[in-house]
Amino acid sequence: MTTIGIIGAGHIGSQVARKAVELGYEVVISNSRGPETLTELVAELGPKARAATPAEAAAAGDFAVVTVPLKNYRELPAEPLAGKVVIDTNNYYWERDGRFPALDAGEATTSGLVQEHLTESKVAKGFNHIMAADITTDGTPAGTPGRRALATASDFDEASDLVTRLYDEFGFDTVNIGPLSESWRVERDRPAYVIRQDAAELEANLAKATRTV
Repeated sequence: MTTIGIIGAGHIGSQVARKAVELGYEVVISNSRGPETLTELVAELGPKARAATPAEAAAAGDFAVVTVPLKNYRELPAEPLAGKVVIDTNNYYWERDGRFPALDAGEATTSGLVQEHLTESKVAKGFNHIMAADITTDGTPAGTPGRRALATASDFDEASDLVTRLYDEFGFDTVNIGPLSESWRVERDRPAYVIRQDAAELEANLAKATRTV
């Protein structure tokens, strides 16, 4: 049985957990406040889920979903995530995170920063441009006309392939942007951000994106 380690139990993390449990995954979920604060969520998720510390969730997962504020990315536990695919849902909200000059200048990407921190992991962008509630409600079977598409990006084929499989299980088509250096195309304030679009529409919106906004 595949186990997903989830670091961050907010809107996105909890929704990914709900869908993953529904699909038969084991889930180990964590937040910055401690496992005892996740009692209600774990009770809702049922026997396939348990709460843990971030380091424990990282160690337990066959792969991980990281959904923490960008300002906290350096706190991610690198050692237990070494060698694993890490799906990063980050977006840059300078109002919350403070200013990152490299992001403001278009010289870096949020997931690229996570990859620089997790040097031994294989980071992929995922679930960053969909409203959290839609993760569990907007998926449809493969081949459905107009099926919603989500983007991913990674410097590792293994990581982008895993996101593609997971998206399909969750009910979404995938558009692979390419390396993390191109992942800015699906970030905040760009045409593909948080709108419902099929694969062709997503590809068109990615192409419209400009490097700085």
